[in-house]
Amino acid sequence: MRITTSSARRRRAGYGAAAALLGLLAAAGTPAYAATDGSVDRAPDAPPGGHSAPAGTAGAAQGAAEGATKGAARSAAEEAARSAAKEAAQGAAKEAAPGALHGSTGVPLGISRLAQGAGRDVAITIDDGPDPRWTPQVLETLRKNHVKATFCMIGTKAQKYPELVRAVAADGHQLCDHSVDHDVTMDHKPVAYQRQQILDGKAMIEKAVPGVPVTYYRAPGGAFTPDSRAIAAASGMRPLGWSVDPKDWSRPGLKAILSTVQGKLPQQPTVLFHDGGGDRSETVAALKEYLPWLAEQGYSFSFPARTTP
Repeated sequence: MRITTSSARRRRAGYGAAAALLGLLAAAGTPAYAATDGSVDRAPDAPPGGHSAPAGTAGAAQGAAEGATKGAARSAAEEAARSAAKEAAQGAAKEAAPGALHGSTGVPLGISRLAQGAGRDVAITIDDGPDPRWTPQVLETLRKNHVKATFCMIGTKAQKYPELVRAVAADGHQLCDHSVDHDVTMDHKPVAYQRQQILDGKAMIEKAVPGVPVTYYRAPGGAFTPDSRAIAAASGMRPLGWSVDPKDWSRPGLKAILSTVQGKLPQQPTVLFHDGGGDRSETVAALKEYLPWLAEQGYSFSFPARTTP
């Protein structure tokens, strides 16, 4: 009877220890899992601690009970973590579907790659400015061809050249936030850093032209994350991508640029050009030929889709 009572006591002690350990785990919280884009790394689980079993039969039984208790607790924690990770992955996959979800402002979280309108519409987007040499030349070319474009501006450059931001807005072009300083690795940075880059960049542009809305956000190098898209949409900015990229920033030559942008175009394309980040003479030359060519092909010019998928 003493053996049976002792065993029962040990079992009860083991159950109590398990409940206490699970309570501590719950109080501490399940380890947070990063977004599936890898912008925030999850800390690795701590390795199991090593404990020596007490000497003697009773000590061995107690050690076994403690081991079973901790193993059960670890299993419960691991199962909860796996469940949380699965839910996070499902949520991220759902959010990644273009236009599937909307922010509190009604702006879709999906990345826009289509021009507004239907049929033969095209959206011209200009990145990495404003630049005192190239932005005026791009503006003049757009003006001569009666084209309105979307200018994705870097915050620090907008802060440095506010008169160019005002010139862009005065000509009726749309404004797009391209972050504070074009950090193409920001998708691997903490969410707080992404928020600062997005919101401060927007504020810098807005300060140059009070009252003029910044209606899009384009991540540097396309480095979007679910978090950055949600931050942008909550601020009234549609995440903006592209569907045609001639890589004019790399200066491949006028012929190569035109070959790409005049090739087989998708329906309602969003075309990417640059007015900042270096010598943009090839871009200006390409626009002078490309814009009349589009008009001859029966295309109309519009802005990127903002409220539809």
